[in-house]
Amino acid sequence: MSGFNLSAWALRHRSFMIYCMIAVVIAGANAYASLGRDEDPAFTFRTMVVQAFWPGATMDETLKQVTERLERKLQETKSLDFVRSYTTAGSTTIFVNLKGATAPADVPDIWYQVRKNIGDIRHTLPAGVVGPGFNDDFGDTFGIIYGFTADGFSQRELRDYVEKIRSRLLAVPDVSKIEVLGAQEEKIFVEFSTRHLAGLGIDRSQLIRALQEQNAVSPSGVVQSGDEKISLRVSGGFQSEQDLLSVNISANGRLVRLRDIAEIRRAFADPPQPLFRVNGRSAIGLAIAMRPGGDVLALGANIERAMKEATADLPLGIEPILVANQPQIVEHAIGDFMTSLWQAIGIIMAVSFVSLGLRAGAVVAISIPLTLAIIFPIMQLIGIDLQRISLGALIIALGLLVDDAMTTVDVMSSRLAAGDDKEAAASYAYSSVAMAMLTGSFVSAAGFVPIGLAKSSAGEYTFSIFAVVSIALIVSWFVAVLFTPLIGVFLLSKPDGPASGEEGRVLQAFRRLLLAAMRARWATIGVTLACFVISLLVSPLVPRQFFPASDRPELVVDLSLRQNASIYASQEVAERLEKVLKDDPDVASWSAYVGRGAIRFYLPLNVQLAHDFFSQFVIIAKDVEARERLHKGLESILAERFPGLVTRIAPLELGPPVGWPVQYRVSGPDPEKVRDIALDLAKAMGQDPSVTRINFDWIEPARAVHVKVDQDQARLLGLSSQALANALQGVATGQTITQLRDDIYLVNVVARATDEQRASLEALQSLQIPLPNGGFAPLSQLATFEFQQESPLIWRRDRTPTLTVQADPAAGRTAETAVAALAPAVAAMAASLPPHYRIETGGTVEESAKSQGSVFARVPLMLFLMTTFLMIQLQSFARMFLVLAIVPMGLIGIILALLIFGKPLGFVAILGILSLLGMIARNAVILVEQIEIEREEQSNQWQAVVDATTSRFRPIMLTAVSTVLGLIPIAPTVFWGPMAFAVMGGLLVATVLTLIVTPALYVLWFGINEADEGKA
Repeated sequence: MSGFNLSAWALRHRSFMIYCMIAVVIAGANAYASLGRDEDPAFTFRTMVVQAFWPGATMDETLKQVTERLERKLQETKSLDFVRSYTTAGSTTIFVNLKGATAPADVPDIWYQVRKNIGDIRHTLPAGVVGPGFNDDFGDTFGIIYGFTADGFSQRELRDYVEKIRSRLLAVPDVSKIEVLGAQEEKIFVEFSTRHLAGLGIDRSQLIRALQEQNAVSPSGVVQSGDEKISLRVSGGFQSEQDLLSVNISANGRLVRLRDIAEIRRAFADPPQPLFRVNGRSAIGLAIAMRPGGDVLALGANIERAMKEATADLPLGIEPILVANQPQIVEHAIGDFMTSLWQAIGIIMAVSFVSLGLRAGAVVAISIPLTLAIIFPIMQLIGIDLQRISLGALIIALGLLVDDAMTTVDVMSSRLAAGDDKEAAASYAYSSVAMAMLTGSFVSAAGFVPIGLAKSSAGEYTFSIFAVVSIALIVSWFVAVLFTPLIGVFLLSKPDGPASGEEGRVLQAFRRLLLAAMRARWATIGVTLACFVISLLVSPLVPRQFFPASDRPELVVDLSLRQNASIYASQEVAERLEKVLKDDPDVASWSAYVGRGAIRFYLPLNVQLAHDFFSQFVIIAKDVEARERLHKGLESILAERFPGLVTRIAPLELGPPVGWPVQYRVSGPDPEKVRDIALDLAKAMGQDPSVTRINFDWIEPARAVHVKVDQDQARLLGLSSQALANALQGVATGQTITQLRDDIYLVNVVARATDEQRASLEALQSLQIPLPNGGFAPLSQLATFEFQQESPLIWRRDRTPTLTVQADPAAGRTAETAVAALAPAVAAMAASLPPHYRIETGGTVEESAKSQGSVFARVPLMLFLMTTFLMIQLQSFARMFLVLAIVPMGLIGIILALLIFGKPLGFVAILGILSLLGMIARNAVILVEQIEIEREEQSNQWQAVVDATTSRFRPIMLTAVSTVLGLIPIAPTVFWGPMAFAVMGGLLVATVLTLIVTPALYVLWFGINEADEGKA
């Protein structure tokens, strides 16, 4: 190649190049030390939660008047994927889900527009609707959680201490948010007997009004006199429950002290709010979130220091327990990955020294830290931290980044052996292979384009692979043409005496194999194509998988009761399970969330919202092996001792959260018909051994008491349905009548009936209703009670009632194989449905299809870039065809490796396969370019092909072997294992085929015959 020679220029400016090497090493070390550390890469949760409440409304009223109105407006949202909602009587919760292709930078503006759009229709909602409220912080991760338990202290005293610690921790650098878990709001209950009030002739509303008016906060005026302002303050505000006890109520011309007609006590919310328990004890938790871009290890150290200072002031009996410690997990994970990285570097260096010799191997070895020293500052500049994906990408890139250095050193060594001086050898290396190497780097980087441009959550999650590997490929080329020649001039030496020309045994064996393949080129190509076809035919035998389970020791246990169950029932079930965990030797610790799901302590966690019937345990086993034993043991225990519950035990997920792996959505306009179809579908699923634990997200009805009011009789008595509803609400549930201002807390004062009157329907029937004339009438005189059934909640998707049938795959199955086994039965049922009813596949299979679709959508662009780079370099359709023809042959090794080692073909493995295409093309480009160079320099075309292939044998094989051996440290890992084996098998087989089949195809295509050229 004529023109400007970068290597020659670098050799002419040696001092400057040495300075640059020193500078990049210092910059790289500094960047490595300051790069953020995290467990997983951040990805954008494209979900907003919209909630509204309409106290007193029925399910049907809430659904039609609130949910429907909000959903209609929300369907106008830009980039909307789907709207999903669940509605209960008086409450609606709507999930607004954007398409995976929505750019993360656009999401905040879309949420702003959602708020504006809902604000525009707020006036159209029924009177009495509270909200809507919005939550777009759905993806906040609270990686550090402390639980505080107390022995000898009240819950209020414990909360006071916890609030003080929270205030101190909010001042810690990198802390963005702290949530309090399990704290119970205090209330003051004013409990009275309705019969007693009626006997005294006291109207309950009169009592409530007296308390409200005395405790009201109202301006009393300001006196302006001369140069002074004097504020007027009226007494009467309640400071404690004792003030309430002293209140006198005027009744029938006399004063009655409140303590004589009601019991007043301070207690916690009844029923309780969601509870938080740690190791079987009631606790209050602090969940700490890190600001975006922070260093979780630094945060962990700062929090630990602050907690030591804070807990030193705690009294004996209050114990802080570290429930979730993401910094420790990240430190361990990054430590393991860095060990794998250094092992991979060591392996590649060893390969270089053994195969190239001490001096040449040293040149290649030095290029590795130089390349990494440039990569780290670029990662810091574009905001890529050290985490699971970026570290794995670095290990993948290692074998690629030494390729250019190995090629440069090999060419220099060859030219030195041919008699060139060092500078000439370095310049020749650039002129002969630099552009081919650059094209190969671009082609390899193009193989990662589908990962980098995939518009999905999974694509965003794995973006670091594309970014880091592409950076490494381009940087390694500059190192190979600028720094490697300079290092080679210092370290390489001419061989003593003339080159012997003798080939080693390995090269001699390869030459014999190559000649045989070229002579029997039709057979060579035929056997290769046969192996390719066989690999396609057996590929269905490779199990499919979206993302594997995490290798963290946690187990997440979901406990779902019937959907009208109270939080007291959930608490009782949770305490029963805690007794089981207490004696299990495999359990290190656990935390329980009663009445809600666990807070997002782990980025890909599938967070569950608050429901009284739901509880979730996060159990930390002593190690992964203990986790598996615990998993099996808990499955049998839950089946035997908790038969009435829907339970699920699962390790933490990797990748975007999915929930139940097997899901089918049954949708249609009539909820009853949807319920019947779902039941039939569940029966069909139950007949297939592929799935287990079949359940529904909603299906069973709940009891409700309908109070049938005789409207004529009510009017005669001067009453209305609203008056009766208020009376029942005040007696059964209670009515917040005022607030007591206690330090930083507002304590609601709740008026309600005594326990015996609230818990009995018979007592409610005899409830004395105050009349406008001052008299009383029993409720039974104007109303009757009837039991009816109604749905406690209804899920909808895009404004259509949708019931999801959920299941786990059976042992030894994946969600993909289970869905494939069920497909015929599900398809037959779907075909028989009436119009407007449908069954859709959800869960892991749907999310996997979306993610893979987003990747495969970019494959045409990848192929276009590859062919463009190849055409720029090769300038020939024939030669480009030769390169592209060998690329798919890597599938032979991929399928073989996955089948032999029993690894699934998951999303990450597919990314590895796509990137492998570029690696194979890279080697083929360099080989074809070398053949063209040899053909120009030799008259014997057959011999030129043989010599070019044998000359490229060592660097191409060394690169492949380096990449394969460099992946060994991550091959045993759960996340990277399938990808590592796919790349190792595919690259090894494809490299052999590149060196054997490409020359055979070349001589066949260009009609080069050995007989015409003379024997080699």
